[in-house]
Amino acid sequence: GVNIAQPDIKLVLDADGVIREAALGDGVAGEAVDGWLGCAWADTVIDGNDGKIERMLADARRDGVSGFRQVNQRFPSGLELPVEYTTVCLGPGAGMLAVGKSLRAVAELQSRLLEAQQTLERDYWKLRDFETRYRQLFEASNEAVLLLRATSLRIVDANPAALRALGLGAHRGADVAEREMLPELPAEEQTAFQATLQQAREHGKAPGILVHLGPAREPWLLRASLLRTDSGQAFLLQLAAASARPDAAGAARPDPLAALVRQGPDGLLLVDPQGIVKEANDAFLEMVQVGSTLAVVGGPLERWFARGRMEVDLLLATLRRLGRVRLFPAMLRGELGSEAPVEISAVAGAQPDRVLLLVRDVSRRAVAADDTPELGGALEPLTARIGGTPMRTLVRETVAVVEQHFIRRALEATRGNRTAAAELLGLSRQSLYAKLARYALDEEPADDDNP
Repeated sequence: GVNIAQPDIKLVLDADGVIREAALGDGVAGEAVDGWLGCAWADTVIDGNDGKIERMLADARRDGVSGFRQVNQRFPSGLELPVEYTTVCLGPGAGMLAVGKSLRAVAELQSRLLEAQQTLERDYWKLRDFETRYRQLFEASNEAVLLLRATSLRIVDANPAALRALGLGAHRGADVAEREMLPELPAEEQTAFQATLQQAREHGKAPGILVHLGPAREPWLLRASLLRTDSGQAFLLQLAAASARPDAAGAARPDPLAALVRQGPDGLLLVDPQGIVKEANDAFLEMVQVGSTLAVVGGPLERWFARGRMEVDLLLATLRRLGRVRLFPAMLRGELGSEAPVEISAVAGAQPDRVLLLVRDVSRRAVAADDTPELGGALEPLTARIGGTPMRTLVRETVAVVEQHFIRRALEATRGNRTAAAELLGLSRQSLYAKLARYALDEEPADDDNP
């Protein structure tokens, strides 16, 4: 409530609500209010016709005192001030007293609070932008970088280059969080590693040491430094391949064909027989919304397929069976949540552990460009029967036409492999065989080898 012991405004009113006397407190002492005398109180406030003044007067006449109400008081000087009033009846025929407390301090506090909230919001979005840029640089760095919790020596984060150094290329940095670092080192190198971290703890950084990481125990030069973060201290580990040596005599000459492939409009990938990415061109990076080859190489192909491992297994199995795959339909999923339909052609490379994939984005094609004439032609006779055939019958026959269309397309995509076609359609083999028999589509020879 309002402290009326020291009001900012006191108005003596007659029975009709006309101001007869006015006095101001220290908060607004500099204002002249003689111009109010003889005026109806309602005429001195903004929006005086909204009924607030009349309700306060009526409540005071009926109950002796009114509740508190906020109005915007206009002074003769032009100053407008939010004021909270209550009105007290002084007795029969004696008029009323209106006392008010200025809410200017409250309004200023509200304004400051709003300004502080807006500042916090701007700072929040600046921080988000900084974190996004940091993450992009971290992921795209050619140098292997790990962050270890100083208390437990568990991995906090690792970029793709570091994951490959540890032989964990199929994982993401978040997937290896809280993984212990010491077991990643040979037993004979763990003591030297801990001594290096202790030196970094005491001096902020430590000279590099040689360590061997990954399943092949490849040599890496490891440098450690101490960081202070919001969650405590952490070690920053930087790894450089110790086997990398500049060799001018054996330097590779630029390959014009490789440059053209990298800049090609369609995605090109080299994967191993298990679906682990070995190479990728810029077009594929754009499709999956990543900024660096390092974020893709070493990762599983299924990571960017909407249907996951099942779709990749079907593609690779078909490739093993036929030696090549053309126009395999799939849905590619980007790191930022986008999805796009693609067609994939694949062939096994000269090396038995390499598979070449050509990924073509077909989202910009006219919708169902190949299907519309065929499907539309099949539905025209049904459309012509409207009015002479019950709707339930037309719908049932339309569903049958559409089912036949998609079954044919699935069989074409899998080169007649009914098992693979059933998986592509999300059906069991028994359900597909039943539909083939129902629509007399089982007369053509089929290859039912399990993929």
